[in-house]
Amino acid sequence: MRTNPPPPDRRLIYLLNVAQRRVQRSARRRGATPAQSGLLFVLGKQDGLSMGEVGVALDLGLPGISGLAERMAEAGLIDKRADPADGRASRLWLTGAGRKALAQARANAADINSRLMDGFTEAEIDIVARWLKAVQAKFPKGDDE
Repeated sequence: MRTNPPPPDRRLIYLLNVAQRRVQRSARRRGATPAQSGLLFVLGKQDGLSMGEVGVALDLGLPGISGLAERMAEAGLIDKRADPADGRASRLWLTGAGRKALAQARANAADINSRLMDGFTEAEIDIVARWLKAVQAKFPKGDDE
């Protein structure tokens, strides 16, 4: 049995992917990448987290957070230090440059969020937020691993 394709305005996978790529490109043009901004935001709330804790907060596996942390340490945005309680583990700390990058990332995020919400009512934005959270619940971490 053949089904008709969804109308163009309901191709949610396509629309979600295009929107995500465009928002990420816009964010990258403004400075830190979205992944870097995420790490800055997490450490801005609680400095000195372990790599595992940061990975959980960002929904990244250990290889992903390790590479991100290495690149950000090389850029001088974070310090990666051995965990005093477990020499095999590392903890991440913002540097002065990282705190400046965090301030810029916050301003950029506020601007992007404002652009994303422009032209929509609060009720419509609540529905979009609820839908995006439902997507996360319907496709939990680990389903793709």
